[in-house]
Amino acid sequence: MKFKNIIFDWSGVIKDAVYSHVWVVSRMMEELGGKEISLQELKENWEQPYMKFWNKYYPDLTLQEEQDLYYKIISRKEYPESGAYPGMIDLIKNLKAKGVCMLVASSDPTEKLLREIKEFGLEDIFDDVVTNVHDKSEGVRGLIEKYNFKKEETVFIGDTNHEIEVGREAGIKTIAVTWGFCSEEKLKSTNPDYLVHNIKELEEILL
Repeated sequence: MKFKNIIFDWSGVIKDAVYSHVWVVSRMMEELGGKEISLQELKENWEQPYMKFWNKYYPDLTLQEEQDLYYKIISRKEYPESGAYPGMIDLIKNLKAKGVCMLVASSDPTEKLLREIKEFGLEDIFDDVVTNVHDKSEGVRGLIEKYNFKKEETVFIGDTNHEIEVGREAGIKTIAVTWGFCSEEKLKSTNPDYLVHNIKELEEILL
């Protein structure tokens, strides 16, 4: 087993959230007096910590204002719920059966993410779940220190520039997946240790 410890981002990696993400960002932009955003524009411009993205369009928008608006939009009854990325649940359960330590570091709201873990049938899978994190640097470093992980045995899997940069800064390996919120070109520019296009490629690295 190449990696004994895997830290996952949630939305855009485990959760197949691209469609709902575009919908939420578009509705937020409309509320702010802008217009709907296309998938292509979003994938080319999305950044994390996510205020880097929002301040490109709305320089005066604060983190609190963004979060208030986000919660308002996701509470709408027409909010499109997302399922797990195809094949991801089986892969995670397979890794669990092989004794891999798995954790989540996500900017998603706590209640929402914990509900989705239950809906996806992943209760009792993750050794720890860190939620509602704007900048994941502290969260990932905290997990590594809390569990005394050997850095060479640990990997962070993400779908944005931020996760790759955070993993590199923490001294662990990184895997960028292309089915999330950033374009492949943007991900390549961050020089992840691995770039994967589908679940089969991810399985080959992890198993």
